Amino acid sequence: MNKLKERWGIVTNFQLVIILLVFAITGSSAAKLASPVVEFFGIYRETSAWYIYWSLRILLIFPIYQVLLVLFGWIFGQFEFFWAFEKKMLTRLGFGRYLNHE
Repeated sequence: MNKLKERWGIVTNFQLVIILLVFAITGSSAAKLASPVVEFFGIYRETSAWYIYWSLRILLIFPIYQVLLVLFGWIFGQFEFFWAFEKKMLTRLGFGRYLNHE
């Protein structure tokens, strides 16, 4: 845990627990929210080809996750950490030119 705290620049174990909790809540929430979004587009698990349904659902999880990560980070008082984490991840994925680097 100390390596993780050092890598992320975290001081307390409490902050680490909060951050791990935010990651867990965000992942679960993104997976749960992707289903109604896919259904909003008229693609249902029962009536669509499995590869279309699951491909679209997995593709939708990514942007939902990105938004929820910053939102839950803000709710739990860790906005600065998650905003920096988000910018770093998006930069690595090639979206860095769209971010305002401070």
